[in-house]
Amino acid sequence: MKRRKKEDNESGNDKSRSLKPLLGLKPYVLRYRAVLAGAGVALVISALAMLSVPMAVRRMIDHGFVAADGTLISQYFAMLIIIGLVLALASSSRFYFVNWLGERVVSDVRSDVFDHLSRLGPAFFERSHSGEMMSRLTADTTQVKAAAGMALSQLVRNAIMLLGALIMMLVTSWTLSLLVLVAIPAIVLPLMALGKVVRRKSREAQDSLADASAYAAENLAAVRTMQAFGHEGEVARRYSAAVEQAFDAAKSRLRARAGLTALAIALVTSSIVGVLWFGASSVVAGELTAGRLGQFVLYAIFAGGALAELSEVWGEISQAAGATERLMELRSVEPEIRSPANPVALPSPAKGEVAFKGVTFAYPSRPDEPALRDVSFKVAAGETVAVVGPSGAGKSTIFSLLLRFYDPAKGTICIDGVDIAKARVEDVRGRLAVVPQDVSLFADTVAENIRYGTPGASLSDVRAAARTAHADAFIEELPNGYDTQLGERGVMLSGGQRQRIALARSVLCDAPVLLLDEATSALDAESEQEVQKALEEVMRGRTTLVIAHRLATVKQADRILVVQDGIIVEEGDHRTLSQAGGLYGRLAELQFGLEAAE
Repeated sequence: MKRRKKEDNESGNDKSRSLKPLLGLKPYVLRYRAVLAGAGVALVISALAMLSVPMAVRRMIDHGFVAADGTLISQYFAMLIIIGLVLALASSSRFYFVNWLGERVVSDVRSDVFDHLSRLGPAFFERSHSGEMMSRLTADTTQVKAAAGMALSQLVRNAIMLLGALIMMLVTSWTLSLLVLVAIPAIVLPLMALGKVVRRKSREAQDSLADASAYAAENLAAVRTMQAFGHEGEVARRYSAAVEQAFDAAKSRLRARAGLTALAIALVTSSIVGVLWFGASSVVAGELTAGRLGQFVLYAIFAGGALAELSEVWGEISQAAGATERLMELRSVEPEIRSPANPVALPSPAKGEVAFKGVTFAYPSRPDEPALRDVSFKVAAGETVAVVGPSGAGKSTIFSLLLRFYDPAKGTICIDGVDIAKARVEDVRGRLAVVPQDVSLFADTVAENIRYGTPGASLSDVRAAARTAHADAFIEELPNGYDTQLGERGVMLSGGQRQRIALARSVLCDAPVLLLDEATSALDAESEQEVQKALEEVMRGRTTLVIAHRLATVKQADRILVVQDGIIVEEGDHRTLSQAGGLYGRLAELQFGLEAAE
């Protein structure tokens, strides 16, 4: 992971030398053309209001002061007040519009990136870290908000101010303007060079923060394991080291930005002082009026201030470009599993027939080690089939392929006679209900956890599903019944209770095919008995595939498939296989002893 990120950084540094990644925000910004137009109008009005001030000052100095006309001076000051009011209204409007746009764009980006992440298959998350993904969704989108909001507005406003000030400087005095134009390359070129350094440092700081966030998220998710092994001190030490590394990267970025700002101010100030020196000499020589010099000075200050702010804003936008690049990288990842352009509809009503035909598959991380080799079997509607075998034999792979988390390299998998690769992914998974070994519960109420996957279900349907799963009794004993908050990962429930919540969830889905993946392997005898009773009710009328190491849970299955090294080596019922003397017989003898053959 570290190596991959380093390679990404090296390639990303080349990309970050331009602001091209920000073009990825264009579709989001253009969704709100009316707000964008309002911001643009307010921005132009505020810039023009500022550019009109020096002209009023010149006329006041050259005409009002020279003629000692108090009325004329009052008129000019009244005009300055009006300009100030226009500027205030335009600036406040610009502030509202651009910040609204920034908040709206970042909300849309977060939603779209998360939606895209949720549709990527397990293969992507085998290569990526969920903590890093969360860092991109939070820290990076905050940087994007700065670009889509105030920073971009300030960039445009200061560009207008700079251009307008330069034009008015030429109109006021072309001689002084030539001096300024000569000074501009001396200001801009060093700023651009240092800006590249800022962009690179920004990317490094963001990646370092992502590493720290990923490490923290991973360990906090496994806090019980961490504390059970007394690993808190080591985790805290390593996290502190990661945070310090992130701080060092941020500090390096800040130094570069501070240097950029200092260089900009120094160059601009020196240039203005030089121009003023020459202008004062021209006034003394009678070649320029005091009012025109004052007007030119104000425009020069506007131009210098705009340049200084542009350098500051350029640094912020450079950071946002790096953050946008990272977010667009996520958006550009293509899902390995997609619905076909013209999907085949699954039969209705559903039967629940499942068939594997010559299926061969290897995980992307282990392409030379097939997990399944030419596997074929069929499960009739309403039949219960168990899949057993040693660890790593390929049992869970069968479920992963059936759920279409991956596609096989060879062969086909069918539900109700339709190749699942030709059907909509959502339709395929809608025919399947899963009860995993490691139940995923969420920091929400009991009712919402059962309703997960069936969001429109009524409370009466939730209660009915809980009764079928033998979960209703213990739920009613919780402090707030179905409204009880379970906490993160359902930590307040026992293993058996979590399994029955998962069963209730599957019942509520009302899928024709039930997949039980080691549903009772982690339970004590009493909890297993309770869950087993619930399973018998849930399995009734459904096609059921069961994965189990503990053979006591599969003795009543209609058929048992014995898998070894990705191949089905035996098939039959419990009694037949126990007496056959094969792999299943040996496993049964180990677990049941002399009673295995009964």
